Amino acid sequence: QLQLVESGGGLVQPGGSLRLSCAASGFTLDQLGIGWFRQAPGKEREVISCISSSGSSTNYADSVKGRFTISRDNARNTVTLQMNSLKPEDPAVYYCAAEYLGGCPRLLTLQSYDYWGQGTQVTVSS
Repeated sequence: QLQLVESGGGLVQPGGSLRLSCAASGFTLDQLGIGWFRQAPGKEREVISCISSSGSSTNYADSVKGRFTISRDNARNTVTLQMNSLKPEDPAVYYCAAEYLGGCPRLLTLQSYDYWGQGTQVTVSS
């Protein structure tokens, strides 16, 4: 059974950076597409980035493009989301998710993903 665990969340000032990690156990990630989502209080969960199984394809939501970078290390079974220039509108619980088709031809919907982590909180405040 695949399990995903996010880490790296925390409190950061506006303009600061955080590095989120998504670690997998019970399954190797190298065949899976991975997405990052976030959900702010009172809002729907939204997709912000995805990466294909090989890492050759990535996509970003307009709200994070140019500030966030998704990458993966299949040898370490982890996917990372580097978040720079954090803004007051970025706070949310951030989730990683995995899907078996291994693709990221575009940002995929929530329904495309088969497994989810428990989330990690990101707070941006001065």
